[in-house]
Amino acid sequence: MASASGSPVRVRFCPSPTGNPHVGLVRTALFNWAFARHNQGTMVFRIEDTDAARDSEESYSQLLDSLRWLGLDWDEGPEVGGPHAPYRQSQRMDIYQDVAEKLLAGGYAYHCYCTTEELDERRDAARAAGRPSGYDGHCRELSAEQKAAYEAEGRTAIVRFRMPDEPITFTDLVRGELTFTPDNVPDYGIVRANGAPLYTLVNPVDDALMEITHVLRGEDLLSSTPRQIALYKALIELGVAKGTPAFGHLPYVMGEGNKKLSKRDPQASLNIYRERGFLPEGLLNYLSLLGWSFSADQDVFSISDMIAKFDVADVNANPARFDLKKAESINGDHIRMLDVKAFTAACEPWLTAPHANWAPEDFDRAAWEAIAPHAQTRVTVLSDITANVDFLFLKEPVEDEASWAKAMKEGSDALLRTAREKLEAADWSSPESLKEAVLAAGEAHGLKLGKAQAPVRVAVTGRTVGLPLFESLEILGKERTLARIDAALAKLVA
Repeated sequence: MASASGSPVRVRFCPSPTGNPHVGLVRTALFNWAFARHNQGTMVFRIEDTDAARDSEESYSQLLDSLRWLGLDWDEGPEVGGPHAPYRQSQRMDIYQDVAEKLLAGGYAYHCYCTTEELDERRDAARAAGRPSGYDGHCRELSAEQKAAYEAEGRTAIVRFRMPDEPITFTDLVRGELTFTPDNVPDYGIVRANGAPLYTLVNPVDDALMEITHVLRGEDLLSSTPRQIALYKALIELGVAKGTPAFGHLPYVMGEGNKKLSKRDPQASLNIYRERGFLPEGLLNYLSLLGWSFSADQDVFSISDMIAKFDVADVNANPARFDLKKAESINGDHIRMLDVKAFTAACEPWLTAPHANWAPEDFDRAAWEAIAPHAQTRVTVLSDITANVDFLFLKEPVEDEASWAKAMKEGSDALLRTAREKLEAADWSSPESLKEAVLAAGEAHGLKLGKAQAPVRVAVTGRTVGLPLFESLEILGKERTLARIDAALAKLVA
């Protein structure tokens, strides 16, 4: 696919380095990346770091590390370079100053000397009269004498862009044709009084100079699009831009209570999912479903399959709700898609400190590799593995009083004695033989297998739920299994 002008697709992802990466931000990066890869286009990664009070190098490093972890690579940008370097706005200030001066010289922008108090007063009066409360154009046509008088008072001026007096219509790639009337899009500031350029200038200027063909971004930025389209027209006439990109505004990601997912929401931080052991493929699969679908009957797919099928025209304009349980379920499906060797390796960080609560010397790699195929069918995030396999590496099972109370009913001591006898006589080379031993113990006490195995499971693993019991017993071994049953019986008698 090419842009409307026939040039190759060029998209950009341009976050600000403030705080931890947000899953909504990642969804935006993913859609841009998939669109670029689907169309054999270029993914530009740009850092918008002009807010010195909020931006930090730590957040910048986290952004790069997060994209690397997710596998969302870029063709131009930090650490990669490219023909439009530098790719950090803080290093492009001379460019913005030059463009602002051209806009002023060409009559596309003007100096505004209004104070904050004057603006507030006029806005309040406009609201009281039922008129739009945006900037009223007070400084649009100041004479040289009026400007000199303001400056003699010691006033400083911001630079405002002069919006056209006719409606602006464009076709949004997601939402179709949209029209904004002049009273809803007043003249706006592009340079602060101290000379610092605003987002409203630097973002479209960078897009123009980097020849971005498609801007895919969040719905919250939709209201600024007519401003940017008007600015593009001016930049084209000044020879700064070659054309206007196509815009597509992605739906909101909603959190609890149908409110927009914000950085303050616990489930918003990308770091949480990484720390819990989401696979990059599983998380990206789920995030792709926040506004887009692979097909009516398929939610689980590979990232390469997504690239092959992704079209921004298929993005739904309606808000998408973040569902943690579905995210976990899809991640679990991706865990099961791994081959056992890859799964075993992926779990390694959760089998050592600080995640593991056993001593390093008690970790038995042969036991881990034996239990891994059974664990792979049960976990939804990799961090689940620690609690699922700790019974193999702890000297004693976890003390879980709730599990104990649930499983150890009246008569459990008699059942455990019978189970111990049957297990001691069983063939320990086969989990089926161990199952038959516990089944026989249950039958001796009038219990079905489900009821009979519960006390055995808690005695051996400390929990009422976990990995397949009889495979677990085989891997734990006869000596340790019987010793734990003995310990449970002693506790019951006490």
